[in-house]
Amino acid sequence: MKYRLSVSLIFATLLLLVFSQTSFSHPHAFIDNKLTMIFDNEGFAGIRAEWVFDEFFSSMIVGDYDRNQNNILEDSEITAIKKGAFDNLSNFDHFTVIRIGGKPFKVKYVRDFSVALKEGKLIYVFFIPCHVKAILAFKEIVISQYDPTYYADMSLDESQPIIMEGDSGFETSCIIAENPRISYYFGLVHPIETIVRFRLKDE
Repeated sequence: MKYRLSVSLIFATLLLLVFSQTSFSHPHAFIDNKLTMIFDNEGFAGIRAEWVFDEFFSSMIVGDYDRNQNNILEDSEITAIKKGAFDNLSNFDHFTVIRIGGKPFKVKYVRDFSVALKEGKLIYVFFIPCHVKAILAFKEIVISQYDPTYYADMSLDESQPIIMEGDSGFETSCIIAENPRISYYFGLVHPIETIVRFRLKDE
């Protein structure tokens, strides 16, 4: 019996499994990233991430998982993509680094994962729970998403990189800035951080 591993599956496997090792190659996947900061009645609730992959990587994943080749990702195909080309990222915190009040926050799990295919590009959407209760004093959360091996190049969406949702009951601010104190890829690249500050509104 012959076993065949397609080129795209090899690529996806490399992308998802080699992050624990230093990579000396240029990026092989490009991701436009949009982050939505979600608030609930008590304060900050978490982050919804939307990753839009480049057409080359998208075509390989779709080639492997769109079994009936109709360019529509059906429920069973989405389940297969999640298992084969997403779940392993939990070993790498889903490329997400969070600090709350200067202290690291471990991304233990994500939820509400979905996949779509639009204009030839694969789109992952998922939610990262991170609840921080608001008080009268400002609290600060710093979020960045990047692959430190630079195997995947993640860039914030230029048109609307950050969305604030459900924050009307709070006083909030959001700043996007490069962190020059942290570097990767031979010190040439610095992560882009989103700094969110919020507190209860004065009555």
